[in-house]
Amino acid sequence: MAQPAGAGEDAGAGFVPPVYPYDKLAELAELAERHEGGAVDLSVGTPCDPPPARVLEALATSGTERGYPSSIGTAEYREAALAWMSRRFGVDTAELAIAVCVGTKELVAGLPHWLRLRTPARDTVLCPLLAYPTYEMGAILAGCRAVAVPTRPDATMELSSISPEDAARALCLWVNSPGNPGGQLEDLAAAAGWGRSHGVPVFSDECYIEFTWAGPGRTILEHGPEGVVAVHSLSKRSNLAGLRAGFFAGDADLVGYLSRLRQHAGLMVPGPVQHAGAAALGDDSHVERQRARYLGRLRRFAEVLSESGIDAQLPAGSFYLWVAVPARFAPPGATGDANPGWALTRWLAGHGGVLVAPGDTYGSAGAGHVRVALVQPDDRLELVARRLHAARIS
Repeated sequence: MAQPAGAGEDAGAGFVPPVYPYDKLAELAELAERHEGGAVDLSVGTPCDPPPARVLEALATSGTERGYPSSIGTAEYREAALAWMSRRFGVDTAELAIAVCVGTKELVAGLPHWLRLRTPARDTVLCPLLAYPTYEMGAILAGCRAVAVPTRPDATMELSSISPEDAARALCLWVNSPGNPGGQLEDLAAAAGWGRSHGVPVFSDECYIEFTWAGPGRTILEHGPEGVVAVHSLSKRSNLAGLRAGFFAGDADLVGYLSRLRQHAGLMVPGPVQHAGAAALGDDSHVERQRARYLGRLRRFAEVLSESGIDAQLPAGSFYLWVAVPARFAPPGATGDANPGWALTRWLAGHGGVLVAPGDTYGSAGAGHVRVALVQPDDRLELVARRLHAARIS
């Protein structure tokens, strides 16, 4: 993983932000756009389906526009979140502390800095080997070390591989279940137990929890709040990515510290957004409809890829296909734009007019894969299917 000092530049020149991962796809986006009907963007997990009408109505009628919102969140929003966790996942919320965040990416990126202010003797963020890039970038922005936790063959974290030295320096352990990009389900009881036994706070990113296919959705809070915090978002669950509405809940000491710090920084979710978020959390029917959409798209696009000789297995959770690159796209020793993931990404853009994410976006271990986000409507996916079919017979 990347380290904070220098980031490949002269350390004396200060930090130079790297290219944002998805900006690297600009050339291939132009290639895909040349197809009649334009590019079909499956590279980013941006929802395309409409949020519930009742949520939009709540957004427009809160009457909270004129006043500053509470940084910790309105009672309405926090109570709706607690009720949702109890109703959907059977969590005992009596001992949980809860606060809002401006979308969960803001929390992920800022957490290492805030925790280091609290515990300056520690400097390490433990996170999955293949992961959402912001876990690592948050560590870099805080001047910390990002240490990847090795994985088992099923892509889950091998916590026993964490060295005593890294555990002693750890500010936190990030887990992500269902995981991005691979859709794996972590052993959250084991993660909570590891954190408690090593005195390391565990933060569980559960933004895909409603899209768990292998059994019911699971949260780390089922195993008690001591030393753990669950992080949730309405972006995926309710197609509200544009509102930036999230929350975090768990250990009262951790949530309380972060809430007080964030209050001083002026980190606030707008009042109308919180009112709309409460309405979304109170309605499960739209989530069931969205689950059916995503599962149908996963199954259909796995078939589309299979017809082109690209095997895609359904994930245990999330709305991504994590696709191993066939051997014909994997020249031995290839690197950079010629590596297997980029080769398949270019082929799909050129032949299918579809943009996907090369696997090394989520860490160098992903170079032999691509991630496909099934967020576009069915008619756009069928457009890709027709293009790839035409490419096969031409």
